[in-house]
Amino acid sequence: MYFLFHHLLAQQARLRPDGEALVHKQQTLSYAQLWQQTEQIAQALLAQDLQRNERVAVYLPKQPETVVSLFAASAAGGCFVPVNPVLKAPQVGHILADCNARVLITNRARAQQLLPQLQHCHDLRLMVLVDEGELEQPQALPFSVLNWPALLDTDTKPAAYPSATDSDLAAILYTSGSTGKPKGVVLSHRNLVVGAQSVASYIGNHEQDRILAVLPLSFDAGLSQITTAFASGACCILLDYLLPNDVMKQVVKHRVTGITAVPPLWHQIANLKWTEETAASIRYFANTGGHMPQSLLDKLRATFSNAEPFLMYGLTEAFRSTYLPPEDVDRKPGSIGKAIPNAEVMILRQDGSECEANEIGELVHRGPLVSQGYWNDPARTAERFKPIPRPAGAVFEDIAVWSGDSAKRDDEGYLYFVGRQDEMIKTSGYRVSPSEIEEVAYSSGLVEDAVALGLPHQTLGQGILVLFSPQPDSDNPCAELAKRYRSELPNFMHPQAIIEIDGPLPRNPNGKFDRKQLAERYADQFDHG
Repeated sequence: MYFLFHHLLAQQARLRPDGEALVHKQQTLSYAQLWQQTEQIAQALLAQDLQRNERVAVYLPKQPETVVSLFAASAAGGCFVPVNPVLKAPQVGHILADCNARVLITNRARAQQLLPQLQHCHDLRLMVLVDEGELEQPQALPFSVLNWPALLDTDTKPAAYPSATDSDLAAILYTSGSTGKPKGVVLSHRNLVVGAQSVASYIGNHEQDRILAVLPLSFDAGLSQITTAFASGACCILLDYLLPNDVMKQVVKHRVTGITAVPPLWHQIANLKWTEETAASIRYFANTGGHMPQSLLDKLRATFSNAEPFLMYGLTEAFRSTYLPPEDVDRKPGSIGKAIPNAEVMILRQDGSECEANEIGELVHRGPLVSQGYWNDPARTAERFKPIPRPAGAVFEDIAVWSGDSAKRDDEGYLYFVGRQDEMIKTSGYRVSPSEIEEVAYSSGLVEDAVALGLPHQTLGQGILVLFSPQPDSDNPCAELAKRYRSELPNFMHPQAIIEIDGPLPRNPNGKFDRKQLAERYADQFDHG
């Protein structure tokens, strides 16, 4: 039985120890080998006095050490925090400080870049480097630094693993909010395990599946590729792709049977020169992180003629949410389907009453996949995680997550996404806070006013447009701003256009920027993608 996150791996190591669990480049690890390394790192963390629920941040590309770190932190009673490897040092520093990280597992090059930020991480006590070598630092560090090989070779008396239940803290996944910097979504063991079992059940994952993991493990959908693989005894192939063609190469090399991706990547995959032979192994493909255009869906179905399409909608705060079964794709075009197994997704009015068919309301999620709230942020948690009306005979309030997304359901109960109620930008499958984009502009000293907007884009979902009024005597501010975005933000947060505006930007009666007016004015900015 799977109760805790690390049981997903431990049980497979017991049931099928020689089965392939993980593939990365030229390395293949069986379930037994992967669990052995996990136990070694878990014991090493306990020997370093990791306490129950303390945060273990993992800032690495997709590689075996990344996966081992997540499961080892869980086995040792800690809470893992996967950090997106494309984030830059200031953003990583914010996450580490915000979650009070006790341990950081990374590599030497990344650690070296992070050193200026780590002075603000007062809870950090241990850094583990997965590669050899030492850090170059001008003064003594306030935390210990150990190497991964040394931890694997540690000969210590095995410590008893902490007792835990499935309601305990397991992970924190960071996602951008509508204002401010990324916030941590707290997930329990139950959230992760139920999510893995639910997704594996409707996709039909089994021991012969070979799942290609192309999304970041810091994403709920990316992490789900690992958990669903291990829940079903499948093999997971890790890929940090540089070019779309890398995906095809891995499919052919490893006879991949399943891929989950976001629309921008699917556009790139669909444009590759697939043959019937190279695509033959794919039995399913799944979309998440945004609407898949019908033309793209048609092209993928023609390319992967042996595969079933799964169109999904997700929310980090509810881990996994809805899917449209393959048999309904033609019958219900544009639908995000119904709730996944062991979850309920409702369309509610503001007073909590249920909307009628075809009435637009807010998507609300309830059940064991609803997360525990936002890390160390009771105010924002209270805004999003609220009770729904008690059913007859209920004793306790049922807390649900109100998504902030507008949707409707048809007469058969199929759901249709309408729009986002906040100002989040959804680009390349990422949720981006406009204020993070604007902050870079303001910190440059080049602008008086700045607004970042997410506008319709053919391949990205939304493209980022930055509008600004310059400071007097600014010299070529557009080019300078573009340079700053390239140096300070990851690629997916780079604006697709930066436009200088004469005079102040329009404001509404409350004194805030009139984003609606600006969005309408520039709605066609990215018409040609």
